[in-house]
Amino acid sequence: MRRLLVTGGAGFIGTNFVRYWCDAYPGDRLVVLDVLTYAGNKQNLQELEGNPNFCFVQGDIGDRALVDKLLISENIDTIVHFAAESHVDRSILQPATFIQTNIVGTHTLLEAFRQYLAAKIVNKALFLHISTDEVYGSLSLTEPAFTETTPYAPSSPYSASKAGSDHLVRAYYHTYGLPTIVTNCSNNYGAFQFPEKLIPLICINILQGKSLPIYGDGQNIRDWLYVGDNCTAIEAVIRRGKPGETYNIGGNNEIKNIDLVNKICTLMDELASIPINPSNQLITYVQDRPGHDFRYAINASKIKTKLGWTPKTTMQEGLRRTVQWYCDRRQWWEALL
Repeated sequence: MRRLLVTGGAGFIGTNFVRYWCDAYPGDRLVVLDVLTYAGNKQNLQELEGNPNFCFVQGDIGDRALVDKLLISENIDTIVHFAAESHVDRSILQPATFIQTNIVGTHTLLEAFRQYLAAKIVNKALFLHISTDEVYGSLSLTEPAFTETTPYAPSSPYSASKAGSDHLVRAYYHTYGLPTIVTNCSNNYGAFQFPEKLIPLICINILQGKSLPIYGDGQNIRDWLYVGDNCTAIEAVIRRGKPGETYNIGGNNEIKNIDLVNKICTLMDELASIPINPSNQLITYVQDRPGHDFRYAINASKIKTKLGWTPKTTMQEGLRRTVQWYCDRRQWWEALL
């Protein structure tokens, strides 16, 4: 039995992980700490509210007194740290928020966990830090995919803040022996993703008959990972990962932004009753984002070799499932708009 503190558990990936873990490990205690910014939604977890092993706490990871209280009162042995400001466009407009949450907030958690473990013996203690492939910067078409030893070269305030938090997490392992692990994953997609991100934005705009904005010429490439596969990867890291290590998690689904949008349009034309069909008529090219990285790609051979994990969901399967979810959950996303 584990006793987990999950930060940011009402956000996109956090929500999917919490729901997955409660199903897979009903005997584990799971405490969610989420400040409920615009991207956090307590309603995502309402089905779990009757679960005696689930607890939701609204609060900030930067509130040291609260974090200390939860660690002690809940006898936490595992921190799964999702909480972060994560939207690149917002980081360009409001970088200070990203520094405060992603770097200072992570430091608060690390220091609280370090002092907590110094005061008591905890079996299977682990601090798992969920990060991004964006810390590695941008690739050309011919460069090999990111590995765990790729030098960091962040391009945006968001990726720089995540790089800083990654370095802090590793420093706490090397300096204090804190049992930490970092995962760097590629772009996640799936249910419960906030509408500012590309895939839900495109789905929702099509349903509303609005334009589909594509940065630049749409040739930027991303590796896409179905969020359910990321949850099983995180599970493998928690159960079998080695403290001090980093594991890259990728979906083996590199695709140009414009090609992805066209795939979504084709699915929406088939699955939904929409104002404009074919929906690709709504595609509009807009001015490129400052510092827009050209390509991300993950080499996930380490987690496959060391922990036996591979993604199970094809892009075609995951995208269809995701598009259908947004078509069926109009009430969910309309409330957020």
